[in-house]
Amino acid sequence: MEPDFVTRSVKENKSKSYFFNRELSLLEFNSRVLEEARNDQHPLLERLKFIAILSSNLDEFFMIRVAGLIGQKEADIPTLSFDGLTPQEQLFEIRKRLEVLYENQEKILNDEILPALEKEGVVFHSIDNLSKSDKEFLKNYFCNLVLPVLTPLSLDQAHPFPRIINRSLNIAFVLEDKSSSFGERRISILQLPSILPRFVNLKRSKGYHFVMLEDVIIENSEILFPGYEIITANTFRVTRDADIEIADDEAEDLLKEVAEQIKLRSWGTAAVRLEINANMPDYLVGILKKAIEIDDDYVYTLNRPLKLPDFMELSKIDIHHLKDVPFQANIVSDLASEDSNIFDTISKKDILVHRPFDSFTQSVLKFLNTAASDSKVVAIKITLYRVGMNSPVVDALKRAAENGKDVTVFVELKARFDEENNIIWAKELEQLGVHVIYGVLGLKTHCKIALVVRKEADKFIKYLHLSTGNYNLVTSRLYTDVCFFTVRPEFTTDAIFLFNYLTSYSYQKEWNAFLVAPINLRQQIISLIDREIDLHTPDNPSEIFIKMNSIAHEEVIQRLYKASQKGVKIKLLIRGVCCLRPGVEGLSENIEVRSIIGRFLEHSRIFYFKNGGKEEIYLGSADWMSRNLHKRVELMFPIYDKTLQKKLINILNIYWQDNSKSWRLLPNGKYEKISHKEKEKRFAAQEYFLQEIKKSKKKNGHSFIPYIQNRI
Repeated sequence: MEPDFVTRSVKENKSKSYFFNRELSLLEFNSRVLEEARNDQHPLLERLKFIAILSSNLDEFFMIRVAGLIGQKEADIPTLSFDGLTPQEQLFEIRKRLEVLYENQEKILNDEILPALEKEGVVFHSIDNLSKSDKEFLKNYFCNLVLPVLTPLSLDQAHPFPRIINRSLNIAFVLEDKSSSFGERRISILQLPSILPRFVNLKRSKGYHFVMLEDVIIENSEILFPGYEIITANTFRVTRDADIEIADDEAEDLLKEVAEQIKLRSWGTAAVRLEINANMPDYLVGILKKAIEIDDDYVYTLNRPLKLPDFMELSKIDIHHLKDVPFQANIVSDLASEDSNIFDTISKKDILVHRPFDSFTQSVLKFLNTAASDSKVVAIKITLYRVGMNSPVVDALKRAAENGKDVTVFVELKARFDEENNIIWAKELEQLGVHVIYGVLGLKTHCKIALVVRKEADKFIKYLHLSTGNYNLVTSRLYTDVCFFTVRPEFTTDAIFLFNYLTSYSYQKEWNAFLVAPINLRQQIISLIDREIDLHTPDNPSEIFIKMNSIAHEEVIQRLYKASQKGVKIKLLIRGVCCLRPGVEGLSENIEVRSIIGRFLEHSRIFYFKNGGKEEIYLGSADWMSRNLHKRVELMFPIYDKTLQKKLINILNIYWQDNSKSWRLLPNGKYEKISHKEKEKRFAAQEYFLQEIKKSKKKNGHSFIPYIQNRI
């Protein structure tokens, strides 16, 4: 007989306690990011990066998640979260969590990282403590290199509050007219131009000595406002709703509409957060709140520099022991030979690439660059979601078009925060004769797939690349992903049908190997879980082992609960959002959830099902979330080669052994750090993979590609 929970509707109040809130789970992830900034095992500049990453993450959290909740609240939409909270209740809980998060961030930055950096010769100076000669240097710097590009804007009856650009750093000045006997006061708003460096370098014989740009401006503000006394000057920052909502069926020109929405995002949308300097007087706070139309609930007073993502620039400081040791990416042995043609290699066997430990340049880029110049290649088809600026992937596609190949590029214009880049290079490709397809009606295209068609003798041979991550050189160095090359006919045939689905009128229902959202992926995931339930016996227990970014789909979570209740062992490596509550007696005691936060952003999606001993393993582009399974074109595909299956299972097991960078999700929604026991050796999965590169280099003796130092 099925447990009672399985037969109950999730709409019942009691069942809401079996799910975690998505937004609060995301904040829990950011708490784990902040803990990496606290961890003194990291070099200091890497800890500073985690501080900056947290602020960048929270910017997006407000622009998308908080903005959405505010919109629901103001529209009086009675939408409840997985755990049964109204938008108002969620906003209240978010505020409570964020206050603690901001307070901890301030303490770690102000009390730990900055003092430690100062001892290492990286000093952020207060202007009040500088010498006369330093102040004179900064005055000259201000007059020559800053003042010419500043544009202060008055705020009075004749001049309404200026448009504050989203996430820009601003200074609010309160001025008093020296010539007036009444002591009349004025307010002026100054946006710091993005073309100016945030950190002004003081001349010193040793070390790195900086003054913040905003402090230089405030110190010399009487030059900016001659005839006025500066009563107070305080920094502030506005975050706006940045979620682009476009009704595809109403937008006659999707490209034009997205471009217009990007402009609106910068300054024309509603404010969802106001960050202010801790010294700002109450009356000035009141003026800003009224001007940008924001409530107290979304005002955050911070006792540290604003716009912390700028601190990522400090990673360029050349002090090696303050940064992670650079590493060299492995070239997969099957692709290492300079003499062999990559298509000949792929035609002989399936190939797996584990990034960033295996080289993106010598696998994916080699595949595309070779296709662009190979005289036998007649066509290239590819989906592009995020490729970034100055992309070598786009360059390869341009060369292919110039060389007479038939190139089709499916670009997702609504890839959040990459829309502008995508528009620019999409237009460039069109000018070269590339077929550029913009979006599927009502869906985002998130799958990562490239198909190369080559004429060999009298046949067209198809070569396929599939991946869990984007065709992006920068993130290939920062994210862990797995990609796959094959010529298997069942895969390449499915690829043709998938591209037809993306580019024209096609609704393929029968697939040889692919699981495709929104067509059949959700149903197949449920079926795979159900099969583990059906095959489970005490003598041959079933097992599910999944690695992905997030899980937030009620039906899938309920199916996993059902599997747990049957006795199926379920191991989940979920980096970010997890709405599933593990370890609840009678519900999910057979489910364990872990999260790994380390040098690289865990992004690979690997799916293992024991299948009664006939193991199946899949890779894919989709997390198990409502948006991925219902509102995006996603792809999940099996790995048939037994050697590659073992390699992927080994990757999963190595991550599960991590006792250094791994966190365990508790039934109460909190995470506990997994620590190595006494006499147990410390083990970090990402460090293990880096060490394997060194071993491979000694064993094989082939060349390696150096990677830049960076992280999530």
